[in-house]
Amino acid sequence: MEPSQTPKYITTLEKENEELKDRVAQLSDFIEHGAVPLHWVNADGIIIWANQAELNLLGYRMDEYLGKSITDFHYDADIIQEILKSLLNHETLNDYPAILKCKDGSLKYVVISSNGLFKNGEFIHSRCFTKDITALVKEEERKNKLMLLLKKSEERLRLAIEATELGTWDWDMEVGKIYLSAETRSILNLEDDILDPDHILELVHPADRGEINLKIEKLKDDKSERPFNFICRIIRKKLKTTCWIKVQGSTHFNAEQQLQRIIGSVLDITGLKVAETKNNELVAIVNSSNDAIIGKSLDGIITSWNNAAQELFGFTAAEMIGQSNIQLLPNELKDEEDYILMRLRNGESLKHFETKRLTKSGKIVDVSLTFSPIRNNQGTIVGISKIARDITDKKLEERRKNDFISMVSHELKTPLTSVLLFTQILQQKFNDNNDDMGLQMTAKIENQTKKMTSLIRDFLSLARIEEGKLQVVIEPISLLTLFEEIKNEAELLIKKHHVRFQCESNITIMADRDKIGQVFMNLLSNAIKYSPDGGTITLGCEEVGDKIKLYVQDEGIGIDLADQKKLFNRFYRVDSEQTNHIAGFGIGLYIVSEILRVHESTIQVESEKGIGTTFYFFLDFVQGN
Repeated sequence: MEPSQTPKYITTLEKENEELKDRVAQLSDFIEHGAVPLHWVNADGIIIWANQAELNLLGYRMDEYLGKSITDFHYDADIIQEILKSLLNHETLNDYPAILKCKDGSLKYVVISSNGLFKNGEFIHSRCFTKDITALVKEEERKNKLMLLLKKSEERLRLAIEATELGTWDWDMEVGKIYLSAETRSILNLEDDILDPDHILELVHPADRGEINLKIEKLKDDKSERPFNFICRIIRKKLKTTCWIKVQGSTHFNAEQQLQRIIGSVLDITGLKVAETKNNELVAIVNSSNDAIIGKSLDGIITSWNNAAQELFGFTAAEMIGQSNIQLLPNELKDEEDYILMRLRNGESLKHFETKRLTKSGKIVDVSLTFSPIRNNQGTIVGISKIARDITDKKLEERRKNDFISMVSHELKTPLTSVLLFTQILQQKFNDNNDDMGLQMTAKIENQTKKMTSLIRDFLSLARIEEGKLQVVIEPISLLTLFEEIKNEAELLIKKHHVRFQCESNITIMADRDKIGQVFMNLLSNAIKYSPDGGTITLGCEEVGDKIKLYVQDEGIGIDLADQKKLFNRFYRVDSEQTNHIAGFGIGLYIVSEILRVHESTIQVESEKGIGTTFYFFLDFVQGN
């Protein structure tokens, strides 16, 4: 048959075959080069085909991907096993999440949609579509992190608000309601968390209400968003109390410049206002005080300086604040500052510490200083308060008095010595003549003369103490011999009492003989006077470590604890019915304490009412005698 005679149906078939080939080619190209990653896996999990999009997704070449186990490219081995198992069970997977490993080591988050091709019930291969959702997963992770950060920020804000006792509020102008936080309700002593503005304004103290209304109207008229704050008083009606609050906030307007909401916070500052009032009162007291009141740091740097300090020292506050206190000390007293600071850092206080200070003009003034540590709320010492009082005139008057006492005492000692000598001569004469009356009279004269001599000696010691001229000569002293001398000297005073010694005979102390004798004489005289019913008085000693404890013990009326703290103050006397008849000036124990001070010792007392009293102190002694 000639070509021109080819049947028409053959021509049509050929044409359809060509068209079919084109469609197959197009479909193959679509699958091979389409944007959706595709791959086939056989029943053993071996990749038998993949399109270019699949290779591009993971970054492999065809020879690096085909023929390999699909498990090599899955990050989670359990996931791919679950996928293969499902496919072999004729299941269809839709958007099954998985993680694939790329050639460069990175990971791709994907969802897999797949089912299996079966022939005669036998699994031929999978038909797997892979969709890259890495960007979505990363964005979700980022969002979760942001949400976590936001949650943490909100938690920190909540904790911060709780820690500062700060309340928050939100005034929604559109609905005309104010929303209050729990902290705000607590501050205002309210139960409801949503209130009308008028209700809130009713809580404002009448004296502040007008000003607050003006502020609110001004906020409404001002079309710009800006922060604001004010302080006012609030009446807590249920508690019937008034508190101070600080209100802070900001306004927010809509696109039409209409006030939409006011949001802010409220803080109870009642404690602060009370402290401020007290502080103002203290400042007024300090500034009006006649005493110089000075604040210092623990390093001795001046932090405050009142008007009286300027009058006393001549320096202005501007000249002294920020400067060291050392410039107020004379050269010979520079070491005094370290001593004072050391004691104050240890939490001690110094009261009526008498010393000298230097003024701006170079004049030396006598001052009485009182130091106290300043503590914060935790009890930590953060500074020093010093009160200085000018005692120049007082010291001058004391020096004049002491000079007078010293002069009079010296003048009286000579005639008294003569009286005592003549009395002793008369006693000898009356004794020779067996004149009992004369002996009694001269004994009384001798007793009174010795009392006067002892009194003059005390006044002389007092004058020397106050002039700072009390000096001691330390030497070895047989203690038992000293006790005998003291007992003999006080023989005329001892009537109802038995004086005993409780001490080893070989004890030798290191002290000034006259001064320590004066100490024992004062203590023995006191023991006699304050045990009017008699009893035993003990002069004793005992070794305590490398010191010797010396004591005078009586069985007298005893001393109250309140009086014990003041016994060694100058001119202090116990005031009670039992002691009103006992004569004295209250200087004996003061002199005792000062004599022992220059011996680097301290007088101490133990006493019980109706039982007796023991005075004791410690001195060095010669060991091994």
